[in-house]
Amino acid sequence: MKLTIERSVLLGALGHVQSVVERRNTIPILSNVRLESDGGQLRLTATDMDLAIVETVDADVAEAASGTIPAHTFYEIVRKLPEGSEVAIGSQAGEERIEVRAGRSRFSLGTLPVEDFPVMAEGSLPHGFALPVAELRRLIDKTRFAISLEETRYYLNGIYLHAVKNGKNMALRAVATDGHRLARVETALPEGAAEMPGVIIPRKSVTELRKLLDDLTDDVTIALSETKIRFTCAGVVLTSKLIDGTFPDYARVIPEGNDRTMMVASKLFAQAVDRVSTISTEKSRAIKLVIEPGKLTLQASSTDDGSASEELDADYAGEALEIGFNSRYLLDMAQQIDGENMQFCMADGTSPTVVRDDGDPGALYVVMPMRV
Repeated sequence: MKLTIERSVLLGALGHVQSVVERRNTIPILSNVRLESDGGQLRLTATDMDLAIVETVDADVAEAASGTIPAHTFYEIVRKLPEGSEVAIGSQAGEERIEVRAGRSRFSLGTLPVEDFPVMAEGSLPHGFALPVAELRRLIDKTRFAISLEETRYYLNGIYLHAVKNGKNMALRAVATDGHRLARVETALPEGAAEMPGVIIPRKSVTELRKLLDDLTDDVTIALSETKIRFTCAGVVLTSKLIDGTFPDYARVIPEGNDRTMMVASKLFAQAVDRVSTISTEKSRAIKLVIEPGKLTLQASSTDDGSASEELDADYAGEALEIGFNSRYLLDMAQQIDGENMQFCMADGTSPTVVRDDGDPGALYVVMPMRV
């Protein structure tokens, strides 16, 4: 293998692929990234057996070949090289080392047989459609904060992506919940998605996909089956296994009759929650909303640190109401609000509250109250 490549190009690709590699691996080859060079291109592949990413970049290839190299070590080397460097990568046939050179820097890294590197079989992916990067980014950002971290409820450890009928129109909907809060966001159903099965995309795959989207501008092509999903855009292919489980009937936890409506400025609300929650106990993070006509008072107290309160203007005309929430849940939700205002729809102090974004009618959130 003999090739040269611009440092910034190599660093960008390595940044994507190396984050898939687990820091601790019982299978040594999974700590490596596979390099394949031919036809003026370098292809980098990393996998953890559940998720695989392949990125192809331009390179000056003098001798086509393939090999594997420790992913995190290689990334750190390239990251620390001077900006603007030309990186030379080479190996000799029969040698178990790959050399990396840039300027006066030279590194010799151990390699493992490329034949041992696993290939994740995709199988047939019969359903396919395309989404604009901005729309896929929106679906992820507005739902992933609600993904459950509780491994025993594995079917909640991802985003549920499915096609639904919304009135007269069809929509592509993303849902995540951890049992305490729920995020539901939808967009117009893209062509080719009408017959797709409902799938649960694992949390790690969502995280890695979201990192890629920051550097992409073209539409993302999505192909899927009931067991795997593949995202393709601008020389990057991310393939993931899907969670083998049934997502719960989330519609049952979205209340319909919440008739007490309050509108409050979203940024001011988030700032006030952040300030007042400084006093709440670390364990419960409890904060109380005292809602009265024309105003909202946020309150928190702690046996150790005292108490705090802050008053905000609010568009509310119903009966006075007190309701408690986990302040972290309110902040996570408020940070995804695009519009100037967020709307709270409540029934009483003990029932689930629906929150809407006046800047994004396709987004809806549900948060469970707590005793304060």
